Amino acid sequence: MNTVISKDGTKIVYDKVGNGPSLILIGGAFSYRKFPGFVKLAKLLADQFTVYTYDRRGRGDSGDAEKYEPAREYEDLDAIISKAGGTAFVWGLSSGAVLALQAAAHGASITKLALHEPPFIVNDTDHVPPSDFSKKVSELIVDDRSADTIKYFMTKGMGAPSFIVTMMRMMPGVWSNLMAVAHTLPYDAALLEGYMEGKSLPEDRWNNVTVPTLVLKGTESPLMLRDGSDALVKVLPNAELISKKGLGHTKQLNVKSISSELVSFFSAV
Repeated sequence: MNTVISKDGTKIVYDKVGNGPSLILIGGAFSYRKFPGFVKLAKLLADQFTVYTYDRRGRGDSGDAEKYEPAREYEDLDAIISKAGGTAFVWGLSSGAVLALQAAAHGASITKLALHEPPFIVNDTDHVPPSDFSKKVSELIVDDRSADTIKYFMTKGMGAPSFIVTMMRMMPGVWSNLMAVAHTLPYDAALLEGYMEGKSLPEDRWNNVTVPTLVLKGTESPLMLRDGSDALVKVLPNAELISKKGLGHTKQLNVKSISSELVSFFSAV
């Protein structure tokens, strides 16, 4: 376990494994650095890269601040990049992909960027969360209703059927891990605010993100995730899309498929 202090003084904990160019992995909602899929993915990539996984603020062993702002998470990533040698490849999953993209737009020293199914909802015919989604998620946490927050986030935000949440509650290990990070769900909602309304992505929002960018989506993923990935690659200056079965992230991560695509992309000259 390693630590770095972010710009606002928050302690961010990270793990480091492997040898080669620096590659930072960023998780989405409910993820943390010891998430089994992340550990397996890091090990698969460690033969060719020095892989960094970290607990986003408020999760795992990392610290937190009294007030959350997305900009603080960009600074957290900057701090990890500094520890990684000043520049790095970055892969972000789901809301972690949004974090990585926004950090790149704010000047993070990312040399190549992989964005894995960012949950941009761009069509009003897809599942669209309620207009007060972010506000409601925050209110549930303030009221100390973590279990209800998880259910609301997954069903109203991600469009998951209610029975999925019921099944998870019957798996003590899984449910306890979700409960441990439930208080950070307002952070993910804040990162996604304005991008889940069923509207087209702004065409000029990320014009300055000119680094080579890979957008990944699974053909088995919900339509809203596939549509969002398709839309994103069209508004980025230097992006390519890979769509394959096995790249979805709403179930257990297929780390072999993901690592294969990442090795190919990040190793290319």
